[in-house]
Amino acid sequence: MNVDVAKNLQQVVGNLPEGVSLVAISKFHPKEYLEAAYAVGQRIFGESHEQELSKKVAELPKDIEWHFIGHLQTNKVKYIAPYISMIDAVDSFKLLKEINKQAAKHDRVINVLLELHIAKEETKYGFTPDACREMLKEGQWRELNHVHISGLMMMASNVDDESQIRKEMMEAANFFDEVKRDYFADDDRFCERSWGMSHDYQIAVECRSTMVRVGTAIFGPRVY
Repeated sequence: MNVDVAKNLQQVVGNLPEGVSLVAISKFHPKEYLEAAYAVGQRIFGESHEQELSKKVAELPKDIEWHFIGHLQTNKVKYIAPYISMIDAVDSFKLLKEINKQAAKHDRVINVLLELHIAKEETKYGFTPDACREMLKEGQWRELNHVHISGLMMMASNVDDESQIRKEMMEAANFFDEVKRDYFADDDRFCERSWGMSHDYQIAVECRSTMVRVGTAIFGPRVY
């Protein structure tokens, strides 16, 4: 192993204040790298390809919390529903309904984050703040007993301009406050603000993130 995963991981964790959790983004990395992270205490890993994920689930310790990150197609939900801890990027009500349907088959409640599209990039998925307000206002999500909306997630624009990154993350943080007040005031488990990646997680923490997704800074460049 030419990447010192344990050292990198401990450095990232050392930069995180109390109350901020780390999702180690392990997609396209060999299981040995995950084992090295696990050995020094990491328990939350993020993957984005169902086949790679199911292979790792079978081979790695059972107390790992697996997060599905990235765009999830509705036809893939059934494969991950038996074991996934959290689906981090729900970008439509249709997907929310499918997760509920598949979770019900396994008598599970799956935690999800609603993905916001705030960045000025067309390639990103997610609800615009207005579309998210509309979906929550319509209220059908309240009938889905096998999903739990645990918070919001977003990706800032992939730019070097820190002030733009900060502005987008603060927009998400303020939107979280609005949604919490209007729809989840009595739900303590609606608490996650998930933004921040390898290149901007330290800014994210300043912008009230409670959950960062770091891959490259821990595992090095991806091994395709």
